[in-house]
Amino acid sequence: MRYLAALLSALALPAGAADPQPAAPAGSTAFCLFALPPDNATQRLINLGIVQYVDLRADEVRIYFGGGNLGSGHEARIPVKSRDEADAVLARLRTTAARCAQSTTGATP
Repeated sequence: MRYLAALLSALALPAGAADPQPAAPAGSTAFCLFALPPDNATQRLINLGIVQYVDLRADEVRIYFGGGNLGSGHEARIPVKSRDEADAVLARLRTTAARCAQSTTGATP
């Protein structure tokens, strides 16, 4: 539960840029991309600014995002082999969110 609270705190920060991409201009506070593992030939990225919550399990990390009324949200599943690997995914999420926050305050990522 403390992992979820920590992630939600990190995601509540202003967002701005993608993890592997250059920083967006300051003022882009709701767009922070996080790359998911590729599925076949498709690379999918989610906007951390709309993540609602994250489930960490020993076999996968589930990221719930974009929800609105009547269950209109989505989920991304990242398979992992252990709880340590799930914690590493959470650390990447937090690092990405922190970089996005830095880019909106004018700091270099």
